[in-house]
Amino acid sequence: MVRLITHNLLACHVKGCTRNNFPLLFENVQIEIQESDFNPDFLRNFMPKLEWKALVDAARQLGDTSLPLEQPEMVDEEFLKALHHVLLEIHVMEGAMVCQNCKHVYPISNGIPNMLLAEHEIG
Repeated sequence: MVRLITHNLLACHVKGCTRNNFPLLFENVQIEIQESDFNPDFLRNFMPKLEWKALVDAARQLGDTSLPLEQPEMVDEEFLKALHHVLLEIHVMEGAMVCQNCKHVYPISNGIPNMLLAEHEIG
């Protein structure tokens, strides 16, 4: 499933596409909200691994504006619940992710991204 927790780790890997290839931009998406168990310790431990601006921008592309533009130094339960929702409960079911640099399209179907490249695109 494409969730923002995994999207935050994905970059374009087309041959020669080595700059401005993260984050991938969402296009023509359909999302589903699927509840998941809230685990504040997991979120606190995962926060340092996040590319914050990419996460906030992706959430906004999907219509969620609950996260602050800057990553807060002090986190409370309300913030952690918003982060939990954005990272783990928003599922992109259909659409595409597009590289900002080379414009390669990674289709998403039934919640699964196709990250495979054609032979000539492999570096």
